[in-house]
Amino acid sequence: MAFRGPRVWLWRWRRNPLKRRTDAVEAWIVLGAWVITVITGVLAGLAATQSVENGLARERAEWHRVDARLTAKAPGKVTANSQTASGDQVWGNVSWTAPDGSRHTGQVRVGPGSPAGTTVPIWSDRQGHLVTRPAGVAQAHVRASLIGVLVGLSAAAVPLVGGRVLCGRLERRRLDLWDTEWARFGPLWGRKTR
Repeated sequence: MAFRGPRVWLWRWRRNPLKRRTDAVEAWIVLGAWVITVITGVLAGLAATQSVENGLARERAEWHRVDARLTAKAPGKVTANSQTASGDQVWGNVSWTAPDGSRHTGQVRVGPGSPAGTTVPIWSDRQGHLVTRPAGVAQAHVRASLIGVLVGLSAAAVPLVGGRVLCGRLERRRLDLWDTEWARFGPLWGRKTR
């Protein structure tokens, strides 16, 4: 393993006679890209988390449990297990009354062979449309946090990639300048001086 020497902090901004202007520009681009990456990621993640939590809280407030009734016997046979797994359930037609008094129908998962008229708990929004069960408070926090992290990482990738692209262009420009200087001074190295 090669000896690298002591670590020098802020080496990009130290005075050095060999440092070019593009080196200083690259140093500021790297710093700016990292600062913008962190700020963008944190702000986007927090905004997404808050938005998802607000949406899920609104669902918990507006969606209500309603008792629906099977309109026809559910297909299949009644099993000996009274507790059926969701994989053992079948689709059954149900009807329910919305808070405004209107009648609605839809399909939900019920136990196989359930007789017509069986009460089935469902979830409905204010308009009486069939919805899924809203997420609990703990589920909402976990879901909002995961979405916030994903959105934050995705948003942070944009300035990070942009900074890398700019640094790559500076590197190509620096290599082109070196090629130009080498083409000018390289042939002079073969001459003998007295």
